[in-house]
Amino acid sequence: MGVLTYETEYASVIPPARLYNALVLDADNLIPKIAPQAVKTVEILEGDGGVGTIKKVSFGEGSEYSYVKHKVEGIDKDNFVYSYNLIEGDAISDKIEKISYEIKLVASGSGSIIKNISHYHTKGDVEIKEEHVKAGKERAHGLFKLIENHLVANPDAYN
Repeated sequence: MGVLTYETEYASVIPPARLYNALVLDADNLIPKIAPQAVKTVEILEGDGGVGTIKKVSFGEGSEYSYVKHKVEGIDKDNFVYSYNLIEGDAISDKIEKISYEIKLVASGSGSIIKNISHYHTKGDVEIKEEHVKAGKERAHGLFKLIENHLVANPDAYN
């Protein structure tokens, strides 16, 4: 098994605490409301929402994928860190065992920096195509921008 690591950073005008509340703590409710074309539903299959919880995310009709399952690995509300593994679904090809994500929000001026680290755990010596990773990053960034725009348009939400 190989592990490929990718790091991305995005700047946001939203402070970390508010962004964490929307992006992490209430994402299961917020994203299907503001982006039903991306995420249709999120359901908890096992657990209470904390560490160890397994969630099934069903994608909207326009998506090339139908669903994925996430396992929550860490929630650190004080330091604005969230980690989870993508463990099942048609977004994981037969070449990938799992994808681990860690998101950390850091204060920057009056906004924040979103630091995202992705670890692709491959089966055997399989190579992951850069365009596959780039497409995933673009989808994640697009979803983040939808959340950020929602927070800008609704200044009293998630305070």
